[in-house]
Amino acid sequence: MPTRLTRLFVRTLRDDPADAEVASHQLLLRAGYIRRQAPGVFAWLPLGLRVKARIEAIIREEMDAAGAQEVHFPALLPREPYELTGRWEEYGDGIFRLQDRKGADYLLAPTHEEVFTLLVKDLYSSYKDLPLTIFQIQDKYRDEARPRAGLLRGREFTMKDAYSFDASDAGLDASYQAQRDAYERIFARLGLEYVIVQADAGAMGGSRSEEFLHPTPIGEDSFVRSAGGYTANVEAFTTVAPPTRDYAGLTPAEVLDTPDTPTIQTLVDVANAKHPRPDGRAWTAADTLKNVVLALTHLDGTRELVVVGLPGDREVDMKRAEVAFAPAEIEAATEADFLKHPGLVKGYIGPWSPEGAVLGEESATGIRFVVDPRVVEGSGWITGANSDGKHVFGLVAGRDFDADGVVEAAEVKEGDPAPDGSGPVHLARGMEIGHVFQLGRKYADALGLKVLDENGKLVTVTMGSYGIGVTRILAAIAETTHDDRGLLWPKEVAPFDVHVVATGKDAVAFDLAEKLCAEFESAGHDVLYDDRPKVSPGVKFGDAELLGVPIIVIAGRNAADGVVEFWDRRSGERRDVPASEVAALLG
Repeated sequence: MPTRLTRLFVRTLRDDPADAEVASHQLLLRAGYIRRQAPGVFAWLPLGLRVKARIEAIIREEMDAAGAQEVHFPALLPREPYELTGRWEEYGDGIFRLQDRKGADYLLAPTHEEVFTLLVKDLYSSYKDLPLTIFQIQDKYRDEARPRAGLLRGREFTMKDAYSFDASDAGLDASYQAQRDAYERIFARLGLEYVIVQADAGAMGGSRSEEFLHPTPIGEDSFVRSAGGYTANVEAFTTVAPPTRDYAGLTPAEVLDTPDTPTIQTLVDVANAKHPRPDGRAWTAADTLKNVVLALTHLDGTRELVVVGLPGDREVDMKRAEVAFAPAEIEAATEADFLKHPGLVKGYIGPWSPEGAVLGEESATGIRFVVDPRVVEGSGWITGANSDGKHVFGLVAGRDFDADGVVEAAEVKEGDPAPDGSGPVHLARGMEIGHVFQLGRKYADALGLKVLDENGKLVTVTMGSYGIGVTRILAAIAETTHDDRGLLWPKEVAPFDVHVVATGKDAVAFDLAEKLCAEFESAGHDVLYDDRPKVSPGVKFGDAELLGVPIIVIAGRNAADGVVEFWDRRSGERRDVPASEVAALLG
């Protein structure tokens, strides 16, 4: 039986909801696929569940083809496994924690590495049991500080997560490649453009990590790619450091007056006006060493300030800084932080202070000082002298100051050289739709997952983790394929194969529509039938466009002649065809 609009649990909206920021969010709400329950939390209605189920079916087919087996874990999990791996604390405020009536701690799972590992430990003990790959399609929960863009960044979302278990590194490589290949097939079947980029593993841990990004201007991730084939998430981009320089013949550093220069631009202007370069070249922002104060909150709650030195023509990228200083939380230092550290002179901070010091001694600020990879030994800089209205000119790294470390925290710019030598990189935006990790032995070590090898010796199992954002994919497809009239699903994931619309007051049109529905159903097509009486054709057509079924068949003014209108929303083609021929057009 076709699904009848008179019975379908759906109400469409004519206007965009006020809180819907992007097209997919607006259209999924207007078309009655989802309804908001709380920030980042949505109820799924019948149409939305049908699309979601079709996406999941494709994923299941490809997981099966890759040799993975499906399981299902609860979302409510105890604290203990996450404590053993250190992630109970590491996740910080990013997860939902709760207690039962006896005071025992639980969480709503943001991911399931621990319990998958313990399940395999419980059941398997020999290398003969491996390799093994198991997966689930399950809801996940993360306490996003700023849920946004509907399904693209929510607090509850559906993921496919798979985990591979191997007795050797070579086995892990094979399992990883099998899942990576399956992902490429999945996204090809879904019609989603993707780019595979190097990524940071973050709280997941492990070695190799790659993201599948869908290029889109509304994506929350920035990535780079070069003409030579290099791709990476900006968080994983590695700066090409210049060669070190011989500073034997360089002139000594000199403290000079630079009044009213709290910014890089004012410093450059004053330097060129009052302290020109001997070689005649103008000073630029790239000649200055900017020193940015960040505040780190460590897992034990302690707060530490750190100064990041980077070329003055760069800004700190907070996402890259988060990776560099993980697992600590990071933010810009506050006024209160500066008040507690009077040695920090805003606008004039540097790695060395002239007051009572000799060049080469550590900074008078007493705060950890780390630098960008471009601050190499022998490089000379204009930088703050830790004294109001004064800067040091010609301060040389390695001669006059040493850093406490090197961090990748500076922004990546268009045209920066790719680290593999494949040319300059170009910046783009994308949304993460999949992520594959080689976890290695991190979780197996923490949870004691070992098997006997062929020599009867216990070896630690090595693991991989592979995630796909199911609900995010649904939103990405909606974002990519809609037009100015509504959703426009690819046939592979559309909630129905064909949308039959009966219009007018004549019973002949409704009778013909009923006949066509039966014919389409018998041919194996899922049919949505707009059988609503006393609803104008304009409203019905508007709803048909909004709902997004790619093929629409209209029984209307020519029904008495056995003619219907065939409307292919994908191509925009609309033409009259004999009712007897329309089934063949559905494919």
